[in-house]
Amino acid sequence: MAMSGGIDSTVTALMLHDEGYEVVGITMKTWDYASAGSSKKETGCCNIDSFNDARMAAVEHGFPHFILDIRSEFGDAVIENFVEEYLAGHTPNPCVMCNTHIKWRALLKRADALDCEYIATGHYGNIHQHTNGRYYISKGVDETKDQSYVLWGLQQDLLSRTMLPLGKYRKTQIRQMALDYGYPELAKKSESYEICFVPDNDYRGFLKRKVDGLEERVNGGNFIDANGKIIGQHKGYPFYTIGQRKGLDIALGKPAYVTRIIPETNTVVLGDEEDLNRQEMLVSKLNWLKYDGITNGMEAITKIRYKDSGALSTLHNHEKGIQVNFYDHVKGIAPGQSAVFYEGDDVIGGGVIMRGE
Repeated sequence: MAMSGGIDSTVTALMLHDEGYEVVGITMKTWDYASAGSSKKETGCCNIDSFNDARMAAVEHGFPHFILDIRSEFGDAVIENFVEEYLAGHTPNPCVMCNTHIKWRALLKRADALDCEYIATGHYGNIHQHTNGRYYISKGVDETKDQSYVLWGLQQDLLSRTMLPLGKYRKTQIRQMALDYGYPELAKKSESYEICFVPDNDYRGFLKRKVDGLEERVNGGNFIDANGKIIGQHKGYPFYTIGQRKGLDIALGKPAYVTRIIPETNTVVLGDEEDLNRQEMLVSKLNWLKYDGITNGMEAITKIRYKDSGALSTLHNHEKGIQVNFYDHVKGIAPGQSAVFYEGDDVIGGGVIMRGE
């Protein structure tokens, strides 16, 4: 059982324990801020208080608990990708990357070593097996907490051994369970929405600390309008994201939005809100769940960000991945973010947005 010390994973562990499963708690240390050059106190899932909270729950209920140090694997895959993507003018999704390539693999490896049959997490989602034999994720009952979007990258061998007990519950029920188990502080614990290795939510500061001389190298690039006219200078293309409106430090007499980032020339294109509208995009680095691929022209609801409600689209095979055609315009397609394809509540598959057309 992956235990972060938070309410969701703690209640999940106790539920499974009550149901008679032999639970082994694992807390993963992915990051420490001393190596980041950040003075910010450790927060979220990687601080010592969280480790202690997880361990205390395990000890009180009589099951073993281990801390798993995966900082080296995490740093190599997740953080390097995070930096590379911003330098490529993209907006990465490190939580998807971490789930896909690090956390689940680390858990499965330890599960095998401990002779455990399943791995479990406190994510809100459900896992099913299709009549075709494939495993897939569907949305959790609580739409406001559903995390199926960040789990699209899990491969079949991982899904076949994963349990997501919280998929059938609402968050309010989980808070009540925490109270019932005698953990009132846990029931009130606020949730962390920040990236674990960017504790102050200042990804620009993180990039500057990680890449020597980055600020000097990219400062003073051009803002241009849709016609290519230079309208001002910016602080460097990696420090902007598609759809950004605040913090541009430019006065144009009307709201301006980042509509395109061109890393080759250190150029950032600004436009009106409607200039963010797109009707097509290319998606690659695909992982299929419910089916082992798609038929050309297949209809799906496609989500382009975590809090996106999704838009009706058709999917077409392309030499570089999948071309997605939306029926209506969608706003703010950002290369580097995940695109996840749904059939009703079921995840067909997903991938990484390469470009919006």
